[in-house]
Amino acid sequence: MTIRAAADGSALGNPGPAGWAWYVDDSCWAAGGWKHATNNQAELTAVLQLFRATAHLADDLLILCDSQYVINCVTKWMPGWKKKGWRKADGKPVMNVELLKEIDAELVGRTYRFEWVRGHANHPLNEAADSRARAVSEAYLRGTPIPTGPGWVRAGDASSPRPAATELAPTVPQTAPALFAFDGEDESGGDEVDVTIRLTATEYERLQSRARARGVRPEQLLKDLI
Repeated sequence: MTIRAAADGSALGNPGPAGWAWYVDDSCWAAGGWKHATNNQAELTAVLQLFRATAHLADDLLILCDSQYVINCVTKWMPGWKKKGWRKADGKPVMNVELLKEIDAELVGRTYRFEWVRGHANHPLNEAADSRARAVSEAYLRGTPIPTGPGWVRAGDASSPRPAATELAPTVPQTAPALFAFDGEDESGGDEVDVTIRLTATEYERLQSRARARGVRPEQLLKDLI
């Protein structure tokens, strides 16, 4: 049997209040987050927590993901990074390496594949994961209770349910906040430049609105303008 689940992340301000979520159905999902993290960290954590939640099962795993960065990290780039001591082709350290190492450990013995889905394109599972991840980031922003979900609870599954996890503090640096940052990664690492843009809340909401209209994330919209 194949488990079909979506994994997604959200970071208000990127970095900022952040949430991750994986979703199978309304009775089987989990979410968590932090007061301050990046969108890529949230996306990676969603996948990591999905692998952990299903580690007790023999089922194949189909992960629906709207982050090509995450998919490429896991399916293309990690083997080369590991051979180079978790460094990119230009010798620079791989970003989010602790999360990637934890994901790498979870892959042992697993049968899985990723399927890319376009974000904010009304894909039911992706939208469900996205809304739950965003709810966590908004809860951290407002100081309200964190909606963590029931964890792994699947009808007919005799195995013990896996509770939702809410923190991965050691792997997510608690750095000083910025209103917008792009912490992208590429395969070669040779031409990548980190860029930070400070926006007012009104400007960022306008950016998000335009990105949603195009079906992309804010950082991709900005890259498309270059």
